[in-house]
Amino acid sequence: MNADAVLIYDGECPYCSVAATALKRLDDVTAISWYDDAAQAFLAAQFDEVPFAMVLVDEDEKRVYAGGTAAKELADRAGTPGIVGSLVRDNYDTIAKAVGVASGRGRDPDDFHSVYPLREAAADLFDTLAANAERHPAELS
Repeated sequence: MNADAVLIYDGECPYCSVAATALKRLDDVTAISWYDDAAQAFLAAQFDEVPFAMVLVDEDEKRVYAGGTAAKELADRAGTPGIVGSLVRDNYDTIAKAVGVASGRGRDPDDFHSVYPLREAAADLFDTLAANAERHPAELS
């Protein structure tokens, strides 16, 4: 299933409510687990490493939003009030760490919180990333 944008999220996170709420309101964003091979390959091509962070890839804009910036962009696209997006962005690390402890994940998110230009090597992998993504993944239900 192809979309204009793909959210890469922690597929083992049972508490990813911000992403779940936003995805239910968006028709042009699909999601894929960070643990999926296509997500791993895309992240490596984009960042020269595989950061453990929420990442929103927008092929049309040629942009990659990471961490708190991805959470805010997702909230903004879903039409949540501006204060919600700002709170999510500003408290992303705190929320992610608390969720990690609560879920027993045992790892903190990496410090990636900006908007990055979509690298050519990563753009070449977008179709595979999008093809492996889902509209409403079970983990985010």
